[in-house]
Amino acid sequence: MTLPVEQGTENTILRTVSKPVTQFTAELKSFAEKMIKTMHAEKGVGIAAPQVGRNIRMAIVMLNPGEKNEIVFPIVNPVIVERSEETEDGEEGCLSLRGVWGKVARASHLVLRFKNLRGQEQTLVLEHFNARIIQHEIDHLDGVLFIDRAFDIEEKKRIKKPKNAEI
Repeated sequence: MTLPVEQGTENTILRTVSKPVTQFTAELKSFAEKMIKTMHAEKGVGIAAPQVGRNIRMAIVMLNPGEKNEIVFPIVNPVIVERSEETEDGEEGCLSLRGVWGKVARASHLVLRFKNLRGQEQTLVLEHFNARIIQHEIDHLDGVLFIDRAFDIEEKKRIKKPKNAEI
């Protein structure tokens, strides 16, 4: 089962700062599994709980997307404890803002502290695209959308084909 994805720049759920997770229950694990299915169905590399209607500090991230060592897992109550001054510009989109893309400057390296679904603290050192994914998802937990940080925003419109056009 997948979950409906919240949409829009003025969506109250997407613009609310999420509350920390305090209970590491079977329900939380079930919710994380539904989020993973939703992220895959929507072809994303990350999804935050507010994007599927819950203002809790949890996100699903895919690190090393498309690589042999690709991994998908939940991060609960994530905190960036260190970030590089060096930044990288990169194009971002969002499952909650269909068809909108923009360049965002993000720290190129960071240290992330978070809890797993059992409440155990974990630490990761991330760089480049993996660091970008984490920063994008944590922004969601803080009620921030990528367009708030983006430059060169572009809306990619779908071209409508005439009804009788051949495929």
